[in-house]
Amino acid sequence: MRTTDDSTRVLRIAAWIWLGFLFGMALMDFALYTPQVQQFLGGGVRLQSAFPNQPLLPNPGNTLGQPPRSMYSPVYIFYFANGLMALIFLIFTYWEDVQENIGRAYYPFMLVVISAAPILISALVVPRFPQGPLSNAEGMALRQLPVMFVALALVAWKYRFTHVVFFSLVVTTFELGLTAINPFENRNISVYLFIAIIRTISFVAVGFFISFLVSRLREQRESLREANANLTHYASTLEQLTVSRERNRLARELHDTLAHSLTAISVSLETAKAYFDINPEQSREMIDISLESTRKGVDETRRALKALRSSDLVDLGLNLAIRKAAESAASRFGLDLELDLQDPMPSLSPDVEQTILRVTQEAIENLTKHSRAKKFSIHLSSNGLTTLMVTDDGVGFDMHSRETSGHFGLVGMRERAELSGGRLKIESDKGKGTRVVLTI
Repeated sequence: MRTTDDSTRVLRIAAWIWLGFLFGMALMDFALYTPQVQQFLGGGVRLQSAFPNQPLLPNPGNTLGQPPRSMYSPVYIFYFANGLMALIFLIFTYWEDVQENIGRAYYPFMLVVISAAPILISALVVPRFPQGPLSNAEGMALRQLPVMFVALALVAWKYRFTHVVFFSLVVTTFELGLTAINPFENRNISVYLFIAIIRTISFVAVGFFISFLVSRLREQRESLREANANLTHYASTLEQLTVSRERNRLARELHDTLAHSLTAISVSLETAKAYFDINPEQSREMIDISLESTRKGVDETRRALKALRSSDLVDLGLNLAIRKAAESAASRFGLDLELDLQDPMPSLSPDVEQTILRVTQEAIENLTKHSRAKKFSIHLSSNGLTTLMVTDDGVGFDMHSRETSGHFGLVGMRERAELSGGRLKIESDKGKGTRVVLTI
């Protein structure tokens, strides 16, 4: 099984950090261990104190009493071995075949490499180090510490805090074991033991902090993933609701235009057919009526289609859009109109403005087609709540009739009001006109 991209990316970053640290430390060591630099810094006295166990004996290949070059070999070996392991580690992070072949053991294997290699190399090479800066036990612990902290971060990033504690104990046990069985003399075990204990405590403390941050990061990522899933579901639901609302609106528009026109035409043609043999003249009149109804139906259908893609709210604003719809209806049907529109209106959301305009249009259509009114009025105001009132002096209808409860126009207005968080109230009685009140 191939490791995840995140794990591979983190291991690559660790490899480059390892190589960069070795490069920087090598520059420092080779500068400090170079005799010419030592002479520049302090002359022969400084050189003698830096290498107290190495006699400054003149020899053909060692001018100016410089230490023999063979004493620098451990330094070269130390950096060559560490650099080689860091380079192999980096290659493995880019070698996909290795990742696929090792499978689940890939990440633990890389942790073992970056943790054990510096300790093992130090245990074998450091005792041969010439006397100099950071060549004692404390200095070598400092040399290893940055790479070991990188390994600790890799453990804390991937696993739990218990694994961090286990890693710290295993590293300490491994290093102390190598120190105990090391054949070189002059090794102060108590110093190594003290350093190991301090480093273990530091690893546990830092590992706990990293594990805590990583766990919080994962919780936040999971929370964001759930929020994104909920948002996607909400967007899908909103889209479906929008489509459903548009379908209902289209059904209402078709009912108030095509349905009425086609019904009237059908009745007229049936009558014309019945009178065709009995009274041709009457039949001809009914055909003329049908043609007139057809023309009106076409006009109403065109008006409805235009209203469906109308941008009056965007082009004119709410007040002017209501005024245009009302004046157009009054002109077409010869009605008296009374307008009382608050100006200016407070800022309303696009959904609320759309609802107010559509309810106004549907109320106007209903009164022009069914009420036989001679005049109507529209009142719009806002004082905390926005109130729309459309009143006519038509014949009215019975509010308790079953036909009324199923009327598409009234149902559509109620649906629009509820979807916008408003309330629609309709007052009517036979012979007393109708009042439609929308409150949002």
